[in-house]
Amino acid sequence: MPHLAITDQDALYYEYEAPGDKGRTFVFVNALTGNTGMWQAEIGPALRAAGYGTLAYNFRGQADSPFAPGTVLDQTLIVDDLKRLLAAVQPPQPVVVGLSIGGLYAAWAALGGAAMDALVLINTLRTPGTRLEWINTAMARAASLGGTRLVMDMFMPLLVNQQRSTEIRAGFLTAEPYEGLDPAHGHAVLLAHAGSADWDPPWEKLAMPVLVVTGLDDRVFLDMADVRRLSGRLAKVSSVHMLGAGHLIPVEKPQALVRALLDFTGCL
Repeated sequence: MPHLAITDQDALYYEYEAPGDKGRTFVFVNALTGNTGMWQAEIGPALRAAGYGTLAYNFRGQADSPFAPGTVLDQTLIVDDLKRLLAAVQPPQPVVVGLSIGGLYAAWAALGGAAMDALVLINTLRTPGTRLEWINTAMARAASLGGTRLVMDMFMPLLVNQQRSTEIRAGFLTAEPYEGLDPAHGHAVLLAHAGSADWDPPWEKLAMPVLVVTGLDDRVFLDMADVRRLSGRLAKVSSVHMLGAGHLIPVEKPQALVRALLDFTGCL
């Protein structure tokens, strides 16, 4: 498994395939407790078949990306790691695609000088405030009490569309006892520091083309007034609103997302 070493105890697991005739590379930035599998199941293969390259990776604290005990896995570290990975791999003509908070991290990386030709924000745009702070705090507390299983049991039917809920329901709310995450577990550390993320970057300063993808069935994070207002602050913005998709568009509507990405890059 390829890793980008950072220290003796810290590294980033990544999966890179160079582009074919299209010359561009899609770089995927996970949500907080995501992993490369979300992108590589259908989206990566479809984009590679179309001639594009792909780069997927896991944050420190996610699967196969180790970190030293006591490391603060916050926005600063995650953004710096993304910049470090892009500089090391140097994927040609990168189009960076971030899901949820991953889009926020990608935006901050661009503002911090990371080389990218374009940016895709999937269910990212939201306004900081009591509601967002409450959700972040509740998720971290739920994980400490019952692990990510409890978090998913609580939030999954609100995050995905009805069809996806029906498809996956049998795997949730099982009789298996909940077990809280060890505070030193990567997901626990990531969740503990998610509340310090800065959700108010200077969107106006993003000079590259930006595609905003919104799942209209997201019943946790979506506020269309926020999406419209924040999209209006982007200099070069395109928007796709997906009916029948919630927060986790890469697993709910992967082929629709592929079409949106291909259409977007075809105009660059």
